[in-house]
Order: sequence, then C-alpha cells, then structure tokens
Amino acid sequence: MNARSIRVKLFLTFLLTTLLLVSGMYVFMRWSLDRGFNEFIKSRQQERVSALIETLSDYYAQEHDWEKLAANKQLWIQLLWQSDQRRHRPPPSLIEQAQSEPSGYWPPAMPENSMNRRYTPLQLRVMLLRADRTIIYGRADAVEKLEELEPIHYQDGIVGYLGILPGKTPSQPGELRFIEGQAKAFVWIALLMILLSAFLAWLLAYILGRPLKRITTAAKALAIGRYDVRLPVESSDELGDLARDFNELATALERSEQSKRRWVADISHELRTPLAVLHGELEALQDGIRPLTAEAVDSLLGDVMRLNRLTEDLYQLALSDQGALSYRKQTLDPMTVLQEDVTALSPEFDNRQIRLELLNRLTKAVRIHADPDRLSQLFRNLLSNSAKYTDADGCLKIIVMKKSGSLLIEFADSAPGVPEQEIGHLFDRFYRVESSRSRHHGGAGLGLAICANIVHAHNGTITAGKSKLGGLNIRIALPLLS
Repeated sequence: MNARSIRVKLFLTFLLTTLLLVSGMYVFMRWSLDRGFNEFIKSRQQERVSALIETLSDYYAQEHDWEKLAANKQLWIQLLWQSDQRRHRPPPSLIEQAQSEPSGYWPPAMPENSMNRRYTPLQLRVMLLRADRTIIYGRADAVEKLEELEPIHYQDGIVGYLGILPGKTPSQPGELRFIEGQAKAFVWIALLMILLSAFLAWLLAYILGRPLKRITTAAKALAIGRYDVRLPVESSDELGDLARDFNELATALERSEQSKRRWVADISHELRTPLAVLHGELEALQDGIRPLTAEAVDSLLGDVMRLNRLTEDLYQLALSDQGALSYRKQTLDPMTVLQEDVTALSPEFDNRQIRLELLNRLTKAVRIHADPDRLSQLFRNLLSNSAKYTDADGCLKIIVMKKSGSLLIEFADSAPGVPEQEIGHLFDRFYRVESSRSRHHGGAGLGLAICANIVHAHNGTITAGKSKLGGLNIRIALPLLS
C-alpha cells in the first residue's frame, strides 16, 4: 500500500462520511420543514373551523333555529365564506353548481378535474347537523367519512354539529412559493456543503498523507542501507511518535552498522599483526637470514600462542554475545571462588611487586546462584588486567560487601589511571587505553567485554570508575539469594 492509495482512501473516507452527514441533515431538515408546515396548516384550519362555528353560533343566536338556513342554500354558502377572513365571496361557478342541486345537498358534486381531491377548501369539506345529528347541509353517503364533529353551543347547550370531511386545506400561493423556495435552498446548501466537504477531505488527506509518504520514502532508503536518513518531527500525536520511533530505529541501525564495521576492522587488524610477524620470521628462516635455533622456534611459538589466545578470546566473546556460553549455575559461596583465584594469581602480583589485598566486609557467608567456572573466569580476567597494567610497587584492593540485597565486589588498583573520557569505552570490544595496537603491551581488548557478558548472564551489573588509589575501580553487583 503506497502513500497515494492511502491518500485516496482517506479522501474517500472523509468524503463519504460528510456525504452521509449532509444527506442525513437534508432529510431531517426537509422532514422538519414539512412537519412544521403541516402543523401550521392544521392550526390554521382549526382557526377557520373555530371562526365558522362562531359564525354559526351568532346566526343561531339571531334566528334560534336552523330552518331558515336550511331553506336558503345561498345564505349557507355566504356564511361559510364569511368565516374565512382571507376570502369573503365564493366562486360564482360554485354558487351555480350548488343551486342546481337539491337544497340540503352539500358539498356540491364538482367535476373530477375541477380541484385536487387531496387539497380541498374547508368550506367544501364541512357538513351542518342538527343537535339530533340529522343533516341540514350534507350528504348521507358521507356521514360515515366524517373525521370529527365540532359542537355548536348556544346558552350552555349544543344546538348543532359541524362535521368535517377528510382532506387538507390548500395552501396560499405565497406559502407554496415559500416551501418550494426553502426546498431549493436546502438542495443548494447540500450541494455547497458537499463541495466544501470534498475540498476539506482532499486537504485533510493531503496533510495526513504527506508524513506517511515521507515515512515510506525514508523506509525505502533505510532498506538499502542509508542509515543516516531521518524524519522531521512536526507534531506530538501518533504520527509524531512514529517519526521519533523511526529516527531511533535508524540511529540504532546506524550504530549497529558502525559497530559491525569496527568489529571487522579490529579483527582484521588483530589477526594481521601476529600473522605478519610470523610471515616475516619464517621468511627470514627460509632465506637463511636468521638461523634456525631454539630461540627462533620459541619466538615463533610465542607468536602462535598469541594468535591462539586471540582466536579463543574471539570465540568466547561470540559465544557470550549469543548467550551460547555453557552456564551450569548452582548455589555457591562467591568468596570461596574469589579466594581460590586470588591465591592462584598471587605469584604474578608478587613478580611485579604489586601488593594484593582482599578485604572481606561480610558479616556472614552469603549465597548466590552462579556458574563457578564462569565466575572464576570473570575474577581471573579482572585480576590479570590489574597485574598487567598496574605499575610496579602498586596495589590492588579487592573489597567485598553487601548492599541492598546485592553482593558488591570492587577491584580498585593504583596508577596508572584511565582518562575520564575513556572510562565509558572500557567494556567495548577491542578497546584499549594505550594508543599502540601491539599485543605485546596488553591483550586484544576483549577481556572486559567478556566480563560484562558474564556479569549480565548472572543478572548483575558491572561499572568502571576512578579509584581512590589513583588507578581504575571496577564494581560488580550480583543478586544474592534470600
């Protein structure tokens, strides 16, 4: 899925959502308008019915019966139209049609095409009944169709009824024009809102799709090895978080690539040095420049042993990196392992005239869950480093204590120290403080890296700092068994 398809999908999603909202609003507003208009027509009809009942009540108050009205259909028609404030005279054609029919016949029989059967004037939908509900003006066949009977009162009594046939009062031309105008306005408003929503949907799809397109382009660059690519973080929302996570991923990959290149370069350099020495010495022996003596063989053997130690260190580091070092952990007293290693390496410190002190500040024996062989490898690496790099007549103090449920072991030696800016790199592979890369001045720079892996495999921590004795202080923290 590319950025373009995402933009199209976002655009269609926003547009369809807006279309649904606009359509729903149009239907609701049209329904509300029609409903309100119908209620208005109904209320107006009720007003006309009330006016007609009032007119008939006034007539009855003057005549005290309906007989004169029953004999004069023209008077009945005049009373009907007199109650309508908008129209006081009936159409002449209606009068002619009514007079040609029987006296009590009402409404007159109009032609089918003379009026809309759905919209019929109120005057043509009323029937006048006596108090006993006999017909004064009306049709017997239409009595059952009456929707309601409105009583006509006189002196707290009912003197007749006004029946209303089904139908709707036709609207005035101005009212109809208003309704049609509103309906057209709703249509134009809906079309305008759809166009506006289409523009906003396109704008939002473009704004949201732009960072996605940048992320897609950056991901492709990252896939071909361009680890220096970075994304601008322009917001604090999910897209901004995604950009930050992408930048962190690119940084991690860049560091990993740089570390891999340094790793390959360092291995090549470390292997090339003893191989070059061996090659030179063998050529000298082959050309007769150097005699084949026991000293020459010892020198060659020393170079081979250094190359063998480097290969073994690389193998051990690779295993520890992969977690493939064999660990046979058991419950043990770490002081026993440390004491044995100190005793075993004491002659090396004595030969270099370095004082070795083991200070046990534990009040009682402690237990940890560890592999004794790997723990011994850890201690011996640290002891060997101090023996190699500490100046003669110096000192190494090993302090063992308990703090916050952990076993702390500190290896603090005397001068020479390590510059502050280089302490953080001591556990990097092939890192050595001295500028020379000759293996005659120390190891390959893998010992502390292996130590760090061993400590981490035991769920502990290892840190480096300056020693109060003027040298380096290595602190190891291992979890104790409760």
